[in-house]
Amino acid sequence: MEWFWVLIVLVALLFGANKIPEIARAIGKAMGEFQRGKMEIEREIEKAKAEMNKSPERLKLEEAAKSLGIDPTGKTDEQLREEIKKAA
Repeated sequence: MEWFWVLIVLVALLFGANKIPEIARAIGKAMGEFQRGKMEIEREIEKAKAEMNKSPERLKLEEAAKSLGIDPTGKTDEQLREEIKKAA
């Protein structure tokens, strides 16, 4: 914790007391952008994992549905089968 106070004093000496709020704002914005980027990457990883865990049958159903213009997102295998039968 002592290093924190040393850092604050050093920043105040280097940039002046008037610049500290501006620097803190810039650091806060940078941290926010970093967190958003991190969350987006985590979502993409989870999406890729879910895609890899799909059964071959599910992949075939989705491919058939897409070829018929059916959006397979959020639908069960049974719902896809029914919609494919109706569309075919």
